[in-house]
Amino acid sequence: MMMAAHSALMPAPIDQQLAIKIEHLNFHFGEGELKKQVLYDISLDLPKGQIVILTGPSGSGKTTLLTLIGALRTLQAGSLNVLGNELVGLSNRELIRVRRNIGFIFQAHNLFESLTASQNVEMSVELTERFEGKQQQAAAMLAKLGLGDRIHYKPKALSGGQKQRVAIARAMVNQPQIILADEPTAALDKASGRDVVNLMRQLCTERGATVLMVTHDNRILDVADRIINLVDGRLESDTNPEQYHHSH
Repeated sequence: MMMAAHSALMPAPIDQQLAIKIEHLNFHFGEGELKKQVLYDISLDLPKGQIVILTGPSGSGKTTLLTLIGALRTLQAGSLNVLGNELVGLSNRELIRVRRNIGFIFQAHNLFESLTASQNVEMSVELTERFEGKQQQAAAMLAKLGLGDRIHYKPKALSGGQKQRVAIARAMVNQPQIILADEPTAALDKASGRDVVNLMRQLCTERGATVLMVTHDNRILDVADRIINLVDGRLESDTNPEQYHHSH
């Protein structure tokens, strides 16, 4: 009986099938007269194993939402649960621990110019403290993205599309549980873009990873399980690709 009484005080468990659960999230920049609200009452469930595409006009809050989910910004109001961790009130150290399970792909490649493609990807393996075989892991991921012959090149010797693929390899090499991607295919031709989303699909299928991707790239919408449209900081629609095509 005591156990039952005790468990009644515990917070409701998060559905184990959910990678991300967002409830009544609001977010603003600035304070006072400069305060500008960018997200309004966002509630969203993202199950494990889904590829979700976030679309919407420029300035609608998509990248802000990604950085909040990635524990790169501090939540102001509402609840944001990532892989069973409520981000509200977490210390910096705990936020870093959550981030280790997330692969980030941002528009600015953020590559280290002094390191080769392979070393840039290896850096990511080091951050998660899995040192064994990091060169092999990095080389294998770069090869999957068509850069097997470029592993010893430094960023200045790579094209924009190649740099983008190195950044994607770096995000995916640790096989993270969540991938947050901001326009990952913007600098890529159609074939490379398709390779990237196919790899993401493989991570979802084989490892139950969840991908949340901001994109305006209509060539890859068909890979998504869901397309969420964010307009002026509000969730406008949540559909599958077929419904989305009919409504656009």
